Amino acid sequence: MFENMFKSGCLVRTAHVILTWLTTLVLFLHNTDLRKCQERGDLVQPVVFSSVVLLSVLLYFTVSLMDPGFVLSDSDTRVVMKATYLGSFRELKSAYSCFSFCVNQQPMRARHCQTCKRCVRRFDHHCPWIDNCVGERNHKWFLLYLCVQFDHHIWGLWSGVVFAPTWQLWFTQNGFLLGAFAVTAVFSVVVLLLLCIHLYLASVNSTTWEFMSRQRIVYLKHCDSEENPFDRGVFCNLWHFCCICGTVAWERIYVRHTNGAK
Repeated sequence: MFENMFKSGCLVRTAHVILTWLTTLVLFLHNTDLRKCQERGDLVQPVVFSSVVLLSVLLYFTVSLMDPGFVLSDSDTRVVMKATYLGSFRELKSAYSCFSFCVNQQPMRARHCQTCKRCVRRFDHHCPWIDNCVGERNHKWFLLYLCVQFDHHIWGLWSGVVFAPTWQLWFTQNGFLLGAFAVTAVFSVVVLLLLCIHLYLASVNSTTWEFMSRQRIVYLKHCDSEENPFDRGVFCNLWHFCCICGTVAWERIYVRHTNGAK
């Protein structure tokens, strides 16, 4: 039973929710800015902070539970077959085979996740903290979640800073608060690094998988180290990443770039 719970992500999600609300509760129970505002009857800052925390939890479950872009064999195979007639059939065909895992024809930029046991469109990575893949459908929501989570952590750290005449008195008054500080500080650094990495990847229209395993990917092997066949400029990349929904035929963009480079 416990193994099934862990596989379903129940333990990971439960731990995240408990940790999030526990650190929030510590900030409200100790002598922090949030507690002082609450005691003065100024509820604007506490309510807004609680709303940010709630939004981060909702985004976490959204990214964790939604379809990241699993390949649907019938519809996606038709897209692949149409695209192969636009360019080199042999080169494109070799990039899509996934028969050793799930007997699917992979669209370009898709990859089989051995944890989810499914092929994911525009695969970025499998995130153990959300127990889900980050792919074409939930990547923008993952980035938004990182932004909100970072705001939550920085606000929590700032509001928890309480000044005292001496360090000894400060440690005496805020001993338990240090635990919440340590957890929040560690997560803040991790979230900031992830946020910067994914903002960069979105700006150049790349993924973690393509960036880390470039030499192992068929459709990128022939490209120069600085060349990205899917890069259409920072503005267009970010606009498409943030504002465009739906499935993208990356094969057409790839073939258009390849033909234009010849």
